[in-house]
Amino acid sequence: MSSTPAADRPSVLFVCVHNAGRSQMAAAFLTHLAGDAVEVRSAGSAPADTVNPAVVEAMSESGIDVSAETPKVLTVEAVRASDVVITMGCGDTCPVFPGKTYLDWKLDDPAGQGVDAVRPIRDGIEGHVRGLLADLGVKPRP
Repeated sequence: MSSTPAADRPSVLFVCVHNAGRSQMAAAFLTHLAGDAVEVRSAGSAPADTVNPAVVEAMSESGIDVSAETPKVLTVEAVRASDVVITMGCGDTCPVFPGKTYLDWKLDDPAGQGVDAVRPIRDGIEGHVRGLLADLGVKPRP
């Protein structure tokens, strides 16, 4: 597998409130599907202590382990270092810089939901991530 230099690959930041559900799933799918072709970050405007257990379970059903991930606080530096910033219900807390691409994905919040409610959110996120890969011109890994 060839390594892509950091300067030649797009950088994507996923942001939600707690960085415990939607943004974790999106980052995991993008990392899983793009490998090292995309630099991936996720953060939350008010990060939780841990990733939502229903999210961990739903992602494991897709063959992706997010159990070791930890929610991270959104920083100005993370936004500045990203080419594409994708928000998922974080409202106006995300700093805006000129020259960045901003997308807002309308997704249900998995907070407090069981795995049955998280599965359709997970599947919707995977669809969005696959569309993002196409937009970035990155072929998904099998």
